[in-house]
Amino acid sequence: MINYYHKIKTKLKVLGLLLLTIATSFCSYAQERTDEDIDVILDDLFFNDSQFLDELIEGGNSYNFIYTSLAYNNNTYFSGRDSGTDQFNMIPQISYYHSSGFNASISGVYYQNFDPHWDFTSVSLGYLNTLGKTNSFIYNFGYTKYFYSDDFDDFTNSIDLSIGLRNKKRTLGTSIAASYLFGTDESYQLVSSSFARVNLVRKPNFALRLRPTLSLILAKQEFTYWQRFRTRPFLRTVVNTVFDLLNTQVSIPINFTTKSWDFELGYYLNIPNAVANESDLPTTSFFSLSIGYLFDLSK
Repeated sequence: MINYYHKIKTKLKVLGLLLLTIATSFCSYAQERTDEDIDVILDDLFFNDSQFLDELIEGGNSYNFIYTSLAYNNNTYFSGRDSGTDQFNMIPQISYYHSSGFNASISGVYYQNFDPHWDFTSVSLGYLNTLGKTNSFIYNFGYTKYFYSDDFDDFTNSIDLSIGLRNKKRTLGTSIAASYLFGTDESYQLVSSSFARVNLVRKPNFALRLRPTLSLILAKQEFTYWQRFRTRPFLRTVVNTVFDLLNTQVSIPINFTTKSWDFELGYYLNIPNAVANESDLPTTSFFSLSIGYLFDLSK
């Protein structure tokens, strides 16, 4: 168990934060935009790391915008697991979207008590489009490059693919996101998410909604631990590589959008699944607060 939390910090942190670089969702509208149009775009745009779901693109119209956001989480867990350090984290992100399907983003993460505090910066490029007459099926693929503040080089690249499906009213949907990570080491993960959207208040100049989401995170992960021989007075290091369900997360965020502003307050419950040599893991939870702003470049 000596190296357990080291592995959690250096490897599971990447698996948990990969969702930041999977393209967030958006929707296209006419060139002349009202405040209500911007509100709807924002409603479809931002889903944070535990709420990933690519919304539909309504074809035929163009869009060209930049979305900036800053998220604050009051505690930090890696695939639902407690690292032993109570600390908040902050995640800034800037994303660009164009009606051609091209999207790009740059993001990073700051930890309160880790050294260095700024853990890494990621830059991603992607392409997003839909299939079918009703645009009910959406896909996105892209590439992400990671720049770490320390000498961590296990996972410096990832290739990402996601597919999503939702109903016509946008009240129910599901998605699957796959990522292949590589550098000096390699791994892969699958994230399955299902959501419901409940409109609490809908007015021409603002909207208030709930977006409960259930996410399952599966990944290939290496666990290192010490094993004692029964017949010999020493320990040996054992490395166990598994592909398994690491965490189930239930999120209940409430979202408020008005004009170009987007605010979200959410509660997140982690139910980590013990794998390899892990014993039963406790459930964990945290609160998240995010603020975002959309710059419409098509005006």
